[in-house]
Amino acid sequence: MALTGIQIFKMTPKKNCKECGCPTCMAFAMKVAQGALEISKCPHMSDEALAELSEATAPPMKTIKVGAGENEYSLGGETVLFRHEKTFVSKTRYAVSLCTCMDDAAVDAKLAEIQKVDYDRIGERMHVEMIYVNYEDGADKDRYVEMVKKAAALGRTLILGCKDVEVAKAALEVCKDGKPVLNGATAANYAAMSEVATAAGVVLGVAGADLNETYDTVAALEKAGNKNLVIDATGTSVKEAYANAVQIRRASVKDQDRTFGYPTIVNVAALAHGDRTLQQALASLFTVKYGSIVVMETLDYAEALPLFGLRQNVFTDPQKPMKVEPGIYPLNGADENSICLTTVDFALTYFVVSGELERSGVPCNLIISDAGGLSVLTAWAAGKLSSTSVANYIQENVEGKVKSRKLVIPGKVAVLKGDIEAKLPGWEIIVAPLEAVQLVKFLKDLTA
Repeated sequence: MALTGIQIFKMTPKKNCKECGCPTCMAFAMKVAQGALEISKCPHMSDEALAELSEATAPPMKTIKVGAGENEYSLGGETVLFRHEKTFVSKTRYAVSLCTCMDDAAVDAKLAEIQKVDYDRIGERMHVEMIYVNYEDGADKDRYVEMVKKAAALGRTLILGCKDVEVAKAALEVCKDGKPVLNGATAANYAAMSEVATAAGVVLGVAGADLNETYDTVAALEKAGNKNLVIDATGTSVKEAYANAVQIRRASVKDQDRTFGYPTIVNVAALAHGDRTLQQALASLFTVKYGSIVVMETLDYAEALPLFGLRQNVFTDPQKPMKVEPGIYPLNGADENSICLTTVDFALTYFVVSGELERSGVPCNLIISDAGGLSVLTAWAAGKLSSTSVANYIQENVEGKVKSRKLVIPGKVAVLKGDIEAKLPGWEIIVAPLEAVQLVKFLKDLTA
């Protein structure tokens, strides 16, 4: 169970040394209780107290790592039921499914399609992170292993949907270095599957005929010493899958039942039965409602754009503004003589504006000043973006680094033009269009 700040304080060394970044041990204990600091930040905590507190203050849901290298992902680690309570920690990851029921041409075509969805949005790479390779009972083992090899060649994290112990063992031999998930443990085979997964050093996926059976199987695996698990919450219907995902999260986070404190897999491909519209709706649903991994039959651009946008909105910390570092960002090979443009440090504004500037092909310096992570109009209304703030930033951080004396300001704060000109003698202040999409033509005309 979670400890209170007072309980944690009683176990601290009470030195008030400030080495943890807090003014007192009491302040440190309160931050640990709130989840704002790790207990390990205290350099003077005894090993016994550290071990006891680490266990007691750990998130009710375990953090499980899958994949390797640049394809390693953290799943779970959640502490709340709703994002507004604090924040969600580990974003949902999307997998596209392959199956031994598909012919070789269909497998190759789907693998080719997977690679087409790969783009950046607000500084984050959006792509299919995982591939789910499903083995149907009675299928050829060698063909399944070859399919796993093909999927592994794409450099994505694999999920092996396989309940046959011998087939799973053979498949892991060709992909275990990539740290896949072996999703195949049931009440009937969990002991053998756990042995295979542990020997390969991979995460084991657990499923049951219902939640009670799943719970008992997870408990048995924990008793046997395997806590490197994920839970398959899919079930046989949309209703059952939704109920499973919610009840597992509620049991772990609200009821502090650590047996259900694991990330979940939801296979919406199996629930949608080929209906791509339903699949998209279900993928969105389980992105919001507790799917750590969502498996889809397909994920093309039309499906990816809204889905990744939803995920990016849900898995940002509502207590922290999305912002970029203030500074000078040269674009298109800009140098000290290139024209300057300025805007705020709100991440979405920066990436939209910089994207349009890059599309123009015109060398320019994009100057970002500190506006508290607010959008242009919000920063202006809050006094974070003013003629004084712009002039001061230019004088202190820009004038000594660039020779150009042309500055383009956002069109939505054109009212600042006169004041900025008065405070920046020698600078020509130019007002940009109202919309970022108009910047391409504007810049080309301006520098023609």
